Amino acid sequence: MSDKKTCLYDAHVALGAKMEPFGGFIMPILYTDIAAEHRAVRGACGVFDVSHMGEVLITGPEAEKYVQYIFTNDVANAPIGKIYYGMMLHPTGGTVDDLLVYKMADDVFFLVINAANIDKDVAWMQQHITSFDAHLTNQSDDYGQLAIQGPEAEKVMQEVLHLPCEELAFYTFKTLTVDGETLIISRTGYTGEDGFEVYGSHDYIQKAWAALIASKRALPCGLGCRDTLRFEVGLPLYGDELTDDISPIMAGLGMFVKLDKADFIGKEAVAKQKAEGVTRKVVGIELEGRAIPRHGYDVEVDGQVIGAVTTGYNSISTGKSVCMALIDAAYAKLGTPVQVRIHRKLHQGVVTKKRFYDKHYKK
Repeated sequence: MSDKKTCLYDAHVALGAKMEPFGGFIMPILYTDIAAEHRAVRGACGVFDVSHMGEVLITGPEAEKYVQYIFTNDVANAPIGKIYYGMMLHPTGGTVDDLLVYKMADDVFFLVINAANIDKDVAWMQQHITSFDAHLTNQSDDYGQLAIQGPEAEKVMQEVLHLPCEELAFYTFKTLTVDGETLIISRTGYTGEDGFEVYGSHDYIQKAWAALIASKRALPCGLGCRDTLRFEVGLPLYGDELTDDISPIMAGLGMFVKLDKADFIGKEAVAKQKAEGVTRKVVGIELEGRAIPRHGYDVEVDGQVIGAVTTGYNSISTGKSVCMALIDAAYAKLGTPVQVRIHRKLHQGVVTKKRFYDKHYKK
């Protein structure tokens, strides 16, 4: 299958972006420099094209009942305008995908899924909706999406895009009619900074992107720094910290798995993991030197391989070489000495928290 293009592909090429395949799309990895783009988001404002993400609408009398059945978090009696983060699980407890659920009405839910998983997720959702009085519409091709992120994001949203958003609390959204079309605006992001995500037609997203770039108030940012930003604040990436074989309990995301709600797919497996513990855990590791641990590198103790790096970088915000790794739970205690094998050489490290930099959300 050939890689798809988002509605902003031509705009990225015109800006000289380095374009590479990601999640079935040709996406901008960087425009000038990953570190500069990363620092713009930490210090001011950056804008990302995230139109590759998938959107699925669930409607009908049993829409909530169905979402409750496929989703680990609890959306029962949720207020309209609230967003929930959680996972869809295999019966084994492994992760189908992590996603956001937007409650638009008592019988309408808007699900945002990962680009690489759109076809897989939609097929899996269709498979499980048949016994519910609910309907699924894959709207992934209908929407473009921008992420405006950083401490200046609220001002940029209001002064450049003229989108009032100051009243939105973290993980809430609203719909807004602009030029005759309905937009979804949420106070969400994947950077650890305050920010917003805007869903609209391809035409609107193209105009909004052009306005932001022309204003010079939001630096165009690629997926390269989206990864360094999310990694520093301990946010997982599907395929690295969550997979078909890595459950949310193993990933340290048990707070998004609500065992006190009605049955959901995978509930029995994750309940057992919570009660009995897991054999492998995702941890943070800080290395003594400057060598960079990359995905797949072995983690060792006393010559024995105990796991592998899931994501690693020299942290742009802290200057430290750090990684997340899936390792044997016996070594997961904070302060445990470990080594990471980088280019055949062992580098000393220590187990730390997965958050290497503090989040700055507007609560």
